[in-house]
Amino acid sequence: MTDKVDKESFDKLARLKELRVKHQKLNAEIDSISSNPETDQLNLRRLKIRRLLLKDMISSIESSLIPDIDA
Repeated sequence: MTDKVDKESFDKLARLKELRVKHQKLNAEIDSISSNPETDQLNLRRLKIRRLLLKDMISSIESSLIPDIDA
């Protein structure tokens, strides 16, 4: 049972790292695109929505990694 928990946690941490890297790259792309006055606003909005979805996924994984403590 412990091996399964450790593997699941390891997999979640790896996924978390991957999502954080994608989020960081998307942030940089949005920053560079938004500085251009001729930017396609629809494309910029789509990138921002994707960034928000990544942030939600990151938060979800982080929450799942916090152990439940009975009060």
